[in-house]
Amino acid sequence: MDINEIIKQVTEEVCAKYGGETAQSAGGGDLSPGSLAKYIDHTILKANASIEDVKKVCDEAKKYHFASVCVNPSYIKFVAGQLEGSGVAPCCVIGFPLGACTPEAKAYEASDAASNGAKEVDMVINIGAIKSKDWMLVKRDVESVVNAVKGRAILKVIIETCLLTDEEKVKACAISKMVGADFVKTSTGFSTGGATVEDVRLMRETVGPDIGVKASGGVKTYQDAVNMIRAGANRLGTSSGAAIVSGDGGGEKPHECINCGACRGTCPSGRVQVTKDSY
Repeated sequence: MDINEIIKQVTEEVCAKYGGETAQSAGGGDLSPGSLAKYIDHTILKANASIEDVKKVCDEAKKYHFASVCVNPSYIKFVAGQLEGSGVAPCCVIGFPLGACTPEAKAYEASDAASNGAKEVDMVINIGAIKSKDWMLVKRDVESVVNAVKGRAILKVIIETCLLTDEEKVKACAISKMVGADFVKTSTGFSTGGATVEDVRLMRETVGPDIGVKASGGVKTYQDAVNMIRAGANRLGTSSGAAIVSGDGGGEKPHECINCGACRGTCPSGRVQVTKDSY
């Protein structure tokens, strides 16, 4: 059976199941704020991040015992040194944020990152190849990075869900799993949208329990984190890790806007600072 037949079969199976039987959650048991640290890839990917900014993120990750610190490749050697002996993994992005490099370029970048201390790499899949239905190129794209870091680093594949149809999401996840990726990941956080509960659930349904699902992009609050874990995520990419593990501040229940219309610079509940994102 060739790759197109395999992808077609997997897609049909997942689409038939999805919406009926709910995918098993990756997170069970304790979901108190402090317990979420192990899920978090503490992330700083903005273009103007200074070395002082990156060091602050590393210090926070060590303080809270996050899973990893995720940075751009130019900082990975510095991050590996900062995190040595802490139990927090150095992580960097590859082909970021567009995924439009050649497989050979991504493989070189990933190998270089691993040589400089990366224990996890998050590559952006070739989104244009998905849209072109060039599944052999998609396979080669992911497989090149799998081979480049095998035995040296965990590989997460960012599929940029906001740009794909559900069928394309299933196919991208199926190929990533087939060639040996360790995780599939929703988003870069630099496109038109981030993680959604529905996408995380669909991705978990596609890959099953054998590999990880990372929700990234827009995961800003404790409740966001819990929702993604309950949908099937077992890793979260966020720059708001400190707020999440403190329950969005002081362990209080996160504010949920009820659209009361009474906002006048402050929330009438007195519990939160009103921001544009609240309404």
